[in-house]
Amino acid sequence: MNFPKNLTLWDKFDLLGLTNDHNIQAFLFLLFLLIYTLAIVGNASIIILFKSVPSLHIPMYFFLSHLSFSDLCYSSIITPKLLDILLVGDTTILYGECMLQLILFSIFGSLECLILGLMSCDRCVAISRPLKYHCIMAESTCRQLIAVCYTMAIGTSLLNALYALQLTFCGVVIHHFYCDYPPLLKIACSDTSVNEHVLIASVSCISGISVVTIMVSYGYIIYIVLGIRSTEGRRKIFYTCSSHLTVVLMFYGTILFMYLRPGAQYFTDQDPVVAVFFILW
Repeated sequence: MNFPKNLTLWDKFDLLGLTNDHNIQAFLFLLFLLIYTLAIVGNASIIILFKSVPSLHIPMYFFLSHLSFSDLCYSSIITPKLLDILLVGDTTILYGECMLQLILFSIFGSLECLILGLMSCDRCVAISRPLKYHCIMAESTCRQLIAVCYTMAIGTSLLNALYALQLTFCGVVIHHFYCDYPPLLKIACSDTSVNEHVLIASVSCISGISVVTIMVSYGYIIYIVLGIRSTEGRRKIFYTCSSHLTVVLMFYGTILFMYLRPGAQYFTDQDPVVAVFFILW
């Protein structure tokens, strides 16, 4: 069987988008534009406040500023093209742009995953060792931890990209509104088994480190909470951790659904809908 030649940097993919209904497209454009604008304003405000207010220069806000930076970046990598598809109907994307989008989205998605783990560790130290908190979570330690997160995110993402660049594609229609690994593997005519194994291994590694950190941290926090007799004390700890736990559950729910499934054939029509929440919440 003869397959088409491999794509070059001058070739294009065609993104399927979310819907072909023009009335729904107009509504979705306005909705996503509003959400994206709020996301930019919110995340940028957190970063600016952290940089400009000395009293916020503590580990919790240090990690939060990097989380906001990561969130701002990966939503900005995907959303403008989505808005272009909904408003203008331009579904084409150059091969080089697609690969760049794939790499950058993977980097900042992995980075957010790791930072969420760091934030749970930070909350655990703050609750269990309040008097030694600033000594344990010193500025130099926080910078080293965040540097490790960036290094791991970039390294695993480039590894997946290296294998993705070696793929030969039989089709150009990507059943998604951005370039992601599962839909790209689905249209590849070369063997994708290595890509799938590397993808699952890297996602499992990044997620595993973060999940284990979160589980151990919150397990210890629960142990501390059970030893507190004061209702007010328990409520205060719950209030401190509730927002972080909500973000963790939403983030990992989409990751498990979209990436930790055994093969490209498991990519379904529901995945783009799930991805919207992953990118825009």
